[in-house]
Amino acid sequence: MELAYYSDYAVRLVNTEEPARGKDVLTSIEAVRDLFGGNQSAARRATEADVTRFRSVRARLRAVFEAADGDDETLAVDLLNSLLLEFPVSPQISGHDFRDDDGRPLWHMHLADHPSNATAGYAAIAAMGLAFHLTEYGVDRLGLCQAPPCRNAYLDTSTNRSRRYCSDRCATRANVAAYRARKRLEADRSESTGRAADSAQPTTASGERRSDLRGR
Repeated sequence: MELAYYSDYAVRLVNTEEPARGKDVLTSIEAVRDLFGGNQSAARRATEADVTRFRSVRARLRAVFEAADGDDETLAVDLLNSLLLEFPVSPQISGHDFRDDDGRPLWHMHLADHPSNATAGYAAIAAMGLAFHLTEYGVDRLGLCQAPPCRNAYLDTSTNRSRRYCSDRCATRANVAAYRARKRLEADRSESTGRAADSAQPTTASGERRSDLRGR
């Protein structure tokens, strides 16, 4: 398993909150445990105290994405380094679930569960995964959705670095909004052109349009 895979931990945690919409689903132990996915042994260590701790880590991870989205590469790296220092990882060599043709383990690097608490373990994995993703693909691959009011985090894995939205739903919504805006602009321009053409028509001494007179 590539260590960059763990960057999804960061995305999942950041997107438990939508500040612009006033939504926050990280309000219970169950919500914290859901973030661990299949890693149930780590999830079971979560307590009430982890809800507040997870929110604190979430704010710091969002700040990394915001710095990247704002083209402040140095700030993004500094913020991520502070997380790495506070939540160090425990790497280990693993061979589970992967076998070669002879049945021997295919050894790979794995991030071990943190022994102290659920927040420390999750934060270590999320920060390390994000660090690997940043150094492997570039800071510009960390983005925030450009479809207002959504500002969900995402990782751009497109070949041409063109991703701007967190999901197909937001991409569709943004495209529809842009289409409607263009149509409104075209209608306004057409109406303005019509008024200008109408104003340019010659008039009689009494101020009547000559085109109106021809119709009598």
